[in-house]
Amino acid sequence: MKLKQIGNNQNLISYNNGTDVLFSYETPVAGYILGEGYFVSEEFYSKTTSRHINVFIRNAEKSLDCEIKPKKVKQNFIEGLVNA
Repeated sequence: MKLKQIGNNQNLISYNNGTDVLFSYETPVAGYILGEGYFVSEEFYSKTTSRHINVFIRNAEKSLDCEIKPKKVKQNFIEGLVNA
């Protein structure tokens, strides 16, 4: 597992299995699962957290040079990834 600060109040945890989870402040809100793709929480937290999610997805699109349609998932799904 690796923790990387990617911006103010934004951190990315990368797990050894290829899963990444974006944290906005202390809340996991989006990420990537190897073989499944990108996901975002269907829960709304704040404008700032929404901006963090949008930047995360845009950066992934730039890196992959393609449009990404992240899957909307329940917040407890994301929390389950972190607490597993």
